[in-house]
Amino acid sequence: MLDPIKIRKDFPMYKNNPNIVYLDNAATTFKPYSVIDECNRYYLSETANAHRGDYDLAYKVDIAVDSVREKVAKFINSKKIEVVFTSGASMSMNMIAYGYGNKYLTSDDEILLTEAEHASNVLPWFKVSEVTGAKIKYIPLTKEGRLTIDNLKKVLNEKTRIVSIAQVTNVLGYIVDIKEIAKYVHENSNAIVVCDGAQSVPHMKIDVKDLDCDFLVFSGHKLCGPTGIGVLYGKYNLLQKMEPLMSGGGDNAKFDMCGNVAYLEPPAKFEAGTMNLAGIYGLGGAIDYLMNIGMNNIEEYERYLRKYAINKLKTLQNLIIYNENAETGIITLNVKGVFSQDEASYLNSKGICVRSGEHCAKLLKDRLGASGTVRVSLYFYNTVEDIDKLCLALKNGGDFLDAYFN
Repeated sequence: MLDPIKIRKDFPMYKNNPNIVYLDNAATTFKPYSVIDECNRYYLSETANAHRGDYDLAYKVDIAVDSVREKVAKFINSKKIEVVFTSGASMSMNMIAYGYGNKYLTSDDEILLTEAEHASNVLPWFKVSEVTGAKIKYIPLTKEGRLTIDNLKKVLNEKTRIVSIAQVTNVLGYIVDIKEIAKYVHENSNAIVVCDGAQSVPHMKIDVKDLDCDFLVFSGHKLCGPTGIGVLYGKYNLLQKMEPLMSGGGDNAKFDMCGNVAYLEPPAKFEAGTMNLAGIYGLGGAIDYLMNIGMNNIEEYERYLRKYAINKLKTLQNLIIYNENAETGIITLNVKGVFSQDEASYLNSKGICVRSGEHCAKLLKDRLGASGTVRVSLYFYNTVEDIDKLCLALKNGGDFLDAYFN
């Protein structure tokens, strides 16, 4: 079992905020020294542009970028040429929607989503629907809020061209069986499967070949990496067919005054302009850090900590827990009769950081029967003491005014 107390020594946020109880890891994660060191390596020792210079320093950056691309490929078990660097999962999803959806969908086609999806996996498809006329359909969820293969079978048909779903939803935290879904979709339709891995890739071992998803997106900052860096994985034949979202320096082989453009092969085709090079360095450091700990070890510890948390939270009669049976470190709840933002403000007064509101999943509020919720999200550096402090605060206060009068 992981030792979070020992692990915390790797994170300057705990050194500089020794009393913090940080439980908002689904939003972003703390960064270890090794990641910051990698970012600093670019800024302090290797500042140059990639793929632009004929001198040693620029070559070092080229080698570093290529090395990180290789690390990402190994991390998710893909080919290196299938790894595209982006600014994050949101940009990656938009690249798929506009580069593939806008190009190939028509008014006869359908896109399947669920009402549990993050805005980044909904709004781009709304725009595709507006441009192409393709219809948005929703896969029904179970009463508990899960996506099942049986419910997918109810709506998948000959018109389906895109199935775009999160492997782990960011409010209810259920794990979706992407492998089973991809197998069924590929065997029974001409659709592709787009996997939002923002909440799964940081917390469990991912093998895109085994999953057989057609695209996978994720962000670096949710896996102890820097902000402003993310990944788009796509099967190479699909990347070749896609149009780039942006055009500019570095993504083309040639163009002329008549408007004829020849793009480079992926991944360069999608990496126009100067990339977030320090972010790429830091992403490599984050992947090294997680791989050293072991993704299976991270998943095992989070399951243990979640079980501990649920057992303690269930003893509090003033709580509504919306996803008691989820498999991940996302726990969504409310204190009865207390507005979610008020509860979060109260917890803040106790040094406890949680997220409140709709969590960018605005289609879920009717299902949950709440205008907002409090989301607790765990990572491998959280402790049972964090949970104990959370439970004590939830037991003793709720309204934000309690922060000032208790």
